[in-house]
Amino acid sequence: MAIKSDISESRTPAHIVKTLRSGVGPVSEEVIEEIQARIPEYARPSDEIYIKVVRMAVEQAIEGFLDRIESPDAPWDPEPFRMIGKGEAAEGRNLEPLQAAMRLGARVGWRRLTEIAGPLGLSPQALCELGEAVFVHLDRLADAAAEGYDEARAHEAGEMERRRARLLDLLLSQPPASPDAIADLAKAAAWRLPRTVACVALDDQYGTCRVPPLPPDVLTGPGRPLPCLLVPDPAGPGQAQLLEHALRGRRAAIGPAVPLVAAATSLRWAGEALELSRRGVLPRGLLRCEDHLATLVVFKDEELVDVLAEVRLAPLAHLRPTQQDRLAETLLAWLRYGRGAGEVAAKLHVHPQTVRYRLRQLEELYGDQLADPDIRFELEIALRARQSTRPGHRDGDR
Repeated sequence: MAIKSDISESRTPAHIVKTLRSGVGPVSEEVIEEIQARIPEYARPSDEIYIKVVRMAVEQAIEGFLDRIESPDAPWDPEPFRMIGKGEAAEGRNLEPLQAAMRLGARVGWRRLTEIAGPLGLSPQALCELGEAVFVHLDRLADAAAEGYDEARAHEAGEMERRRARLLDLLLSQPPASPDAIADLAKAAAWRLPRTVACVALDDQYGTCRVPPLPPDVLTGPGRPLPCLLVPDPAGPGQAQLLEHALRGRRAAIGPAVPLVAAATSLRWAGEALELSRRGVLPRGLLRCEDHLATLVVFKDEELVDVLAEVRLAPLAHLRPTQQDRLAETLLAWLRYGRGAGEVAAKLHVHPQTVRYRLRQLEELYGDQLADPDIRFELEIALRARQSTRPGHRDGDR
């Protein structure tokens, strides 16, 4: 900004700027004292390095202002105050203390500069322009500091995100990484090591997996071959509700809670549950592996289950499909819920006499096999697998 004067037609007479510069030292000292006295974040009387940095910032601000009024069209380098903004980010502060310090410094500096400039014969209009220039300069410094601060925070956030991505890779690696390596990277990523974790497999049907808003302690891997989350201490207060809320409306599977070193196992089970959901074996939506353990076990080796089913369900093979369905349903209920016709009838919502008739048919078909506990166990596996693949089935096994 040009400072007009009734002394000269030039922008700012050289002797006026020279006089103002001569008072920079005392003004800087007063500004620093005010800042340290009134803004707690900058009160470090015993930290010589920090005081030196504050002094340099104040002197650069005042010298920069004088440069501007002397040569308004000269290039201006915002880098020193961009670095100050970055320093505030590194200190872990927000910009409020710095902005307060700048405003305080501007008021003190303006007061002292007017005292120095007063005897030089500047008109009231020139003094007003000088004051306006002070606060225009303050805005430029604040903008430069904010730019540096935002850049540093963005870099820090990006670096933290990269560290957490590497940590997730390490936790899910096979064979498991060493505890020391995990602990070191967790510390660098500001991630507290939990006792247990659960992994969540996310469906990525369209190849554009987006992670929902989650607490910062949840590690996210949307770009992994199987997009996933890693949730620390999944049995902790509110964790279940948090996940249900965040994943509402999504197809996802929550793996079992496991020790930290077994995180890959939790993800493997979650991935298998998600695949069974895609095939229609398990329901759509949000699944918890703990609610479907029997089905997951049964489908772990489907070829073997098919062989087992072919052997154990052979006595039903010659019946009509509708007869097979009725008898298979009754036999599974009998194996699961007890051998009383009344209890089985209640589960199937049919008359007890109907159950008794079907059980007699099954005794005729299977004979003494139903008395063998090993065969009953294999029959239940085969029947659960058969039930899981029936149209309209909703798995509820636990």
